[in-house]
Amino acid sequence: MADLRRYFDDIQPGEEYESPGRTVTETDIVIFAGLSGDYNVLHTDAELMKHSIFGERIAHGLLGLAIQAGLFTRATQAYATLAFAGLRWKFKGPIKIGDTIKLRAKVIAKKETGKPDRGLITLERTVLNQRGEVVQEGETDLIVERRP
Repeated sequence: MADLRRYFDDIQPGEEYESPGRTVTETDIVIFAGLSGDYNVLHTDAELMKHSIFGERIAHGLLGLAIQAGLFTRATQAYATLAFAGLRWKFKGPIKIGDTIKLRAKVIAKKETGKPDRGLITLERTVLNQRGEVVQEGETDLIVERRP
């Protein structure tokens, strides 16, 4: 069977990707609260949040970060990733129940490592809602396997 993953050697700086949309639901927030143990009122108290600056409950920032990681896998052919190596991230705006988010990603750096079987790929990532507003953005570093 053919290996369809993209290796370090195949990935070039400047490549850009865009994912399909993904609507964030109340169920996502409830499940993430249970999984993470984060029951902050921002995410769980509908009545209190009606009177907040947001006007309603919002998704956990880390839920948005996790969803964008999944969206990356839908934006391009799978990388031969060995490890997630680093993260520099900003939470710019709320993700609300019913928002549809998508990811735009760009390869901004490609570096050799001390090991001949792998390299480091740095991606600039931007998470946008259905209105085109940036809700999260940052850079991620991935250790990607070299072609065998």
